[in-house]
Amino acid sequence: MGVNVTAHALGIDLVHGGESALFKWLLASFLMGKRIRAQVAVQTWHVIVDKHGRDTPRKLAGCTHRELVQMLGEGGYARYDESTSTRLQTLASRLLAEYGGTVSGMREASTDRRDFEQRLQSFDGIGPKTAEIFMREAAQVLF
Repeated sequence: MGVNVTAHALGIDLVHGGESALFKWLLASFLMGKRIRAQVAVQTWHVIVDKHGRDTPRKLAGCTHRELVQMLGEGGYARYDESTSTRLQTLASRLLAEYGGTVSGMREASTDRRDFEQRLQSFDGIGPKTAEIFMREAAQVLF
């Protein structure tokens, strides 16, 4: 699925990009973790991040359900657009409410990598596959 797609391939510099890069990679991992072709997930990521500029938890949480569904459809992510839209909004809102809107905040609240991964998987729509995709590259920066 998302095996070939890397943060670097999306233009995300996890080492020097700070929080912005971590969130963009989390968003990409979220999209790629679904049963959908990697090309569609990447295209949808570009629509959300590059075309519409929804590249922070605050900007993503500020979208209406309809706007997100339209962006997902624009990227070709039509099969799960309704549930994915809801989950993306919830992800962004929870990051804001519980971790100050940052992946780093979730890291700081975690006792270790295992705890962080459990927190990550507590988000609706993030299962072991999505966590694995995210951690494959983000772990080097976070731990």
